[in-house]
Amino acid sequence: MQLESFSALDFETATWDPSSVCQVGIVRMENGKIVESFNELIQPPKNTYFYRNIEVHGIQPQDTENAPLFEEVWFRFRHLIEDQVVVAHNAGFDVNCLRSSLAYYDIAQPDFEVRCTRVIYRRGLAYLSKKYKIELNHHDAYSDAHACAQLYLLHLKRQALPKTGSLF
Repeated sequence: MQLESFSALDFETATWDPSSVCQVGIVRMENGKIVESFNELIQPPKNTYFYRNIEVHGIQPQDTENAPLFEEVWFRFRHLIEDQVVVAHNAGFDVNCLRSSLAYYDIAQPDFEVRCTRVIYRRGLAYLSKKYKIELNHHDAYSDAHACAQLYLLHLKRQALPKTGSLF
């Protein structure tokens, strides 16, 4: 059984602004196996943080003061997004972060397909991780991306199962 290849993506932001990305996590899956991963702290514009965001993910200005800017990091993970299936939990948020960050730095928008595990499962990531016994350090971008990848993989495997039932 050949499974769809995809990249699971998660961003953490420093403020309410979707272009204030301060961490990116990506897990690339091919035929059910992790073949590449990417985890990087990113210095948000002006290294500005809102205290509520810090309360959520724990990343602080001193953690990113020497980190690369999004425009520097993008070219190291672009191949994991461009022309790929991109999966996220609450994909609207993460895709908005990606598109807003690219626009902020005047970088061309890539083509990619989007899948959302929140739409598929209709539950939060923490709940689903607990239910399916997936290790999760919630609001760490890499951990969230890894959990999302495991959930989407489970979904793909379920979709591949033969349908049972009677027509009568």
